[in-house]
Formats: sequence, structure tokens, C-alpha cells
Amino acid sequence: MPRQPRLDAPGLLQHVMARGIERRKLFRDDKDRESFLERFAIILEETQTQCYAWALIPNHFHLLLRTGPIPLSKVMRRLMTGYAVTFNKRHKRAGHLFQNRYKSVVCEEDAYLLELIRYIHLNPLRAGLVKDLQELDKYPWTGHSAILGRSKNPLILEVSDPKSEVSSQKAPSAPSAESGLFFQFRPETEKDNKNQRNQRNPPAPLNRVPFQGVQPGCQKTSLAEKTIEDILLHFGETKRAAIKRYREFVEKGIKQGIREDLQGGGLVRSAGGDAAGLLGRKAEEREKGDARILGSGDFVMQALDRANEVFERCINAQISLDELAKRVTKDKGVDLKELISSKRTEKISNTRAIISYLAGMELKNSGKDIAEYLHLSEKSVSRCIERGKKLIDNDEKLLHYAQ
Repeated sequence: MPRQPRLDAPGLLQHVMARGIERRKLFRDDKDRESFLERFAIILEETQTQCYAWALIPNHFHLLLRTGPIPLSKVMRRLMTGYAVTFNKRHKRAGHLFQNRYKSVVCEEDAYLLELIRYIHLNPLRAGLVKDLQELDKYPWTGHSAILGRSKNPLILEVSDPKSEVSSQKAPSAPSAESGLFFQFRPETEKDNKNQRNQRNPPAPLNRVPFQGVQPGCQKTSLAEKTIEDILLHFGETKRAAIKRYREFVEKGIKQGIREDLQGGGLVRSAGGDAAGLLGRKAEEREKGDARILGSGDFVMQALDRANEVFERCINAQISLDELAKRVTKDKGVDLKELISSKRTEKISNTRAIISYLAGMELKNSGKDIAEYLHLSEKSVSRCIERGKKLIDNDEKLLHYAQ
């Protein structure tokens, strides 16, 4: 059965996972992890994508993202292609780094946001990378320690050079519990602390005031800082109390172990991984399932509707094959007549390859249409697409021609 297209629409919460090819390591050492996170931080800020949770395991990673105006596919392509090029150069290797394409599951926020944050952040403990929660509290390769303020948050950019794909600046120290950077929290009081001591379960989401930035004299708040604030506001109205209750919430998740119901989509998983959990539902409700979505039947239908609307707008707005060819040939200094000629210089062949790949894989033109436009056989177009993929894997900026 062919794979279903991914679902995407601005504002959807998505659990994203990717593995190394043949389950090989994606991160061989801390320098690899730093390289990945530096690139990730820039992409998040530039695309206005929020990351609520993340964990780097040697042969895979987990992310919990809410996309902004830029589609998830473009965010992940920039991240994975760019990192793969850097990884291959550093370790003097060639070929694919990731196993197939990334996996993404659209998640119902009210039911799963906090559960997924906890589940993702406990991954290093389940994988045996840390021995207990105390060690996880300081572990730098998951977002848990940044939420607690125990380590620097690598997703916060101190200075970003727009001319550089990866900033050379390190993240600033994480704000302390008394920091004024989190403007929406009420001031800490002894009464607040006493009231929170015996409360163990996270409350329902609070009624929040619109985010207004930081207090006068503080540095500009980044999206990564605001995202941590959003998380903690689910646990309390003062930062110190919220951090305490967040940690207690994470600690309770340790005994839950591997949760099958959080690892994929569909109504069976939403029912706790047990199909019997659906027996009490109406027939039409049981049918509202989709393996790409983690949530109730109503949410499944809403997510599908939103994704279909975005897909239709993208199809209507995409450029034509002729416009794509004009963009690429103009930039590469190739005449359109040369493009469809029998010439086989490296410059012309590379231009054909880039156009073939982008036309087929990004703009979804058929092989027959591409072949007719370029005056090639469909077999030749297939070879051009393979060549184009290698060129684009080494230079992700070539993707901009199709945007």
C-alpha cells in the first residue's frame, strides 16, 4: 500500500521522529549534537516554529513541534538535509544518513501536549543514557533540563548571523527561577509556594493574558523562551512553583515506561493501544481514525479538513514547470534552447537534473510531462531525478527554485 501524504497546516501540533539509516548513529559525539541543535535553533526562529520538547538519542531523535507559516516539510528538509551534509563532511562519509523520510503524527493538543512533553523528555532515561531523574535534570541533550533552568537552552540564540546557515554563537545561560524574562508569571510569594506544596497533578491550562514581551531593560525574548514559558504556565502562575510541579509531573511518568498509545496515530492508539477501548463508541465514531493523527474522532476530521484546505491552496499556488525551468536556467546561465538540445555538458546536465528533481519530487509533475518538456525519454528523466537529488542533498538552497 502506498504511503499516505503527510498532514500539515499552520498551528498543528506534530510529534516528529527520524532514525539513522540501518539504525546507525546520527550523533557520534557532542560536537554532532551541538551542530544539530545550532542549526535547529536558527531554523525554528526563522520559520517561527515552536518546539515544545526534544530528545537526541544516538540513532534517532524526537521533536514536538507547532508549525507557523512555513510547512513542516520545509522545516524538516532544511534541518535534515543541512545536518546530513555537515555530518558527512565531518566524518568523511557519503550516502544517506537518515532511514527513509521522517515520521510525523498530528496530535490533539488538549489531550496530548503535556503527555508528549513528558514522554519525549524521558527518552534518555528509558534508553539508559542517564541512570535516574536527578541525572536527567542536568542532561543537556533533551529539553527537560532547559525547562528546569538547570542547563543552557541550545534553542535560544544570543546572536544570529543571517548570512550564516549555522550561528557560531552559543546559547546564553538559562534564566533562573527569579529571572524577569518570563513576563507573564506573577511575582513569587511565600503564600504561593505554600499553596502549591501539596498539589501533585498539573492543572488545566490557565487563562493567559496575551504575551507582551519582557520587562524594560531585558533582552528581546526569543520564540524558544516564550515556548518554555507556555509550557510552565500549564503548571502554575509563578515560575518557581510551575517548575516544581512540572518536575513532579515528569517524575510520575517514569513508572509508565514505554507508552504504545503515544507512539503513533489512529483511534486505537488514542484508546490506549487497545482496540477494545473503541467498542463503546458509535460506529461512525470508530471509523474516524487515521494513522497520521493522534486524537479523538472529531479531532481527526478537523485535522484532515485543515490539512486538505492547505494542500489545495498549495497546489493552486505552485509554479508551473515552465516557470521552474526559467528560474533555474537564468540562475545557472543556461539558455532554454540549450536545455532541450542534445548537448551533454556538465553545466547543462546538472541544470536538467535540478529541474527534473524539483519538478517531479517537489511540484509533483509526472515523469511523462517532464520528459516531454525537456525532450527526453522517461528513463532519462528518472536518471536526471537521481542526479538532481544528489546535487540538492549537497546544497539545500537549490530547493528555493520551487518555492
